[in-house]
Amino acid sequence: MEVILLENIASLGELGEKVQVRSGYGRNFLIPKGKAVPASEENISLFEVRRAELEKAASELVAKTEARALSIESLEIIEIPANAGEEGKLFGSIGTRDIAEAVSSAGCEVDKSEIRLPDGALRQLGEYQISIQLHGNVSATVNVSIVQE
Repeated sequence: MEVILLENIASLGELGEKVQVRSGYGRNFLIPKGKAVPASEENISLFEVRRAELEKAASELVAKTEARALSIESLEIIEIPANAGEEGKLFGSIGTRDIAEAVSSAGCEVDKSEIRLPDGALRQLGEYQISIQLHGNVSATVNVSIVQE
């Protein structure tokens, strides 16, 4: 299935590109979420009319997320208290939900789906640098300290 992208999608392409995707991905995700339209002659001409409007909306969204990234980067160390044993191993773990709640309570609204933990949940006391993917190419880093409760 061939679609025209209405916004930048990291793994797929840029705004306005005509890309080939699997039919289910296009019908069940991209088109219903308003991220793409089928690449018909009519939709191509409608897209060209709306191109400036879509590019302006995309640039405004990137500007907002960059401002959010700056506010997140300006945070000092976020402390998360947790129960741990003598060797510093946690009873349980600290996951994306816990980190999102701690950062949000510090004053910067973050969703748990934006937090990236490539090695999985945190299971030791200590300081960590956590990456937060806010939008396509915009990410921020926050320092998290897991301390004994």
